[in-house]
Formats: sequence, structure tokens, C-alpha cells
Amino acid sequence: MQSRNRVFEDAARVAGGALGTLSGIRREVEGLVRHQIDKMLSGMDLVTRDEFETVKAMAIRAREENELLEARLQALEATPMKTAPAAGSKPRAAAKGAATKKR
Repeated sequence: MQSRNRVFEDAARVAGGALGTLSGIRREVEGLVRHQIDKMLSGMDLVTRDEFETVKAMAIRAREENELLEARLQALEATPMKTAPAAGSKPRAAAKGAATKKR
């Protein structure tokens, strides 16, 4: 009986050592993978979440301003324009007639 207990104890000790070794290997692999991922991400031209949200808000404001300006432009184009002669200018027909009289 004691030899069986000793075999089980030895097997349990070996299994415990193997589990400890495997968990150490797992930590090492996780560290290496994490390092490689950090290295890859640092090489890419990525933005942070805060920068993304800031630019997104700027784009929304720009789109709203663009829509307001477009509505304003359409309103201006819809109103008939009355062109009044500038102060001090003569109508073309009168200016043309005066030019022919001088010759």
C-alpha cells in the first residue's frame, strides 16, 4: 500500500511541477505576444479614441455649417436680384450716343 501511495505522491509531484512549468511558459508566451502586438501597433499610424472623437465632432460641426451655408445660398439665389446702376454712371445707350456725336 505504501508503495502505491508513494507512486501517487510522485505522480502528483510531477504533475504539479509540469503545471507550474506550463503556467510559466504561458506567461512567457503571453508576454511575447503582447510585446509583438505593441510593436506592430506602434508601427501603424493609428489614432487614439479621444483624437477620433474630436475629429468626428469637428466633421459634424463642419457638415452642419455647410448645410446652413447651402440653405443661405439657395435663399439668396431664389430672391430676384435688382441691379441698380452705380452712382455716377451713365446708361450705355446715352454714353454710346455721346461718343458718336464727338466724332
